[in-house]
Amino acid sequence: MGQQVRIVNETRETVLATRATVADSFWSRFRGLLGRSELAEGDGLVIEPCSSVHMLGMTFALDALHLDRSGTVLRVVPDLRPNRFGPIVKGTHVVLELPSGTATATGTVAGDRVVIEAV
Repeated sequence: MGQQVRIVNETRETVLATRATVADSFWSRFRGLLGRSELAEGDGLVIEPCSSVHMLGMTFALDALHLDRSGTVLRVVPDLRPNRFGPIVKGTHVVLELPSGTATATGTVAGDRVVIEAV
């Protein structure tokens, strides 16, 4: 996997992840979070480029945030469960995978601006 980053909801002034990993190669995007038993609070995965995600083979739920190229949240898919397919969201360039409940806890909604910062 790639570099570690911090993810901030600039609109709400909240931190979405302190230890997110960037998946920006074919293999890192393909593998995603497969093989992990959980996504701890503060962890996350930035999948780029990406327009949709699936949960086939996963063992835990997560929140998926679809962002456009400017970091605007296009759609929040809360509590995406194992063995489901997430939606294809037009205009999505990045999908953030975060622990289930993160979007609700931080008040993150469509239209918010999210910043991905190197750590």
